[in-house]
Amino acid sequence: MALLAALGVVLLTGCSSAVEVTAPPQAGSPACTAAGRQWPTTVSGKDRVETTADSGAVAAWGDPPVIARCGLGALAPTTEQCLDVDGVDWVVRKASDGAVFTTFGRDPAIEVLVPNAYAPEPLLLPAFGAAAKALPANGHSCK
Repeated sequence: MALLAALGVVLLTGCSSAVEVTAPPQAGSPACTAAGRQWPTTVSGKDRVETTADSGAVAAWGDPPVIARCGLGALAPTTEQCLDVDGVDWVVRKASDGAVFTTFGRDPAIEVLVPNAYAPEPLLLPAFGAAAKALPANGHSCK
């Protein structure tokens, strides 16, 4: 939960089953609107679940939820681990309860939060390839 809370994501319990997620600053951009149309139907065999964000740029799947958000600022060059998955570069940050993957070389960026329950977490990234490829490239790459 530490990872999710730090990123403005709180899971609701009790009477609501929606995943509370804050839409990033550029969620309303045309690029994120296009990317949101490319979200997968299922992720790791889990169906999409409702979120509280009133934006097609935010989506979640399963329980615990895998959460994707489009509309973050593009990442600057980094020395953090970077993976090329099917032609999309992702910067990886480990967290105590999972991993955070952020597109690299795309502006705006997509962030995917993957709980430990889905380990190994990078295996979920191909599901987000179409959405990531819908974003404009900015010339940066892992290489």
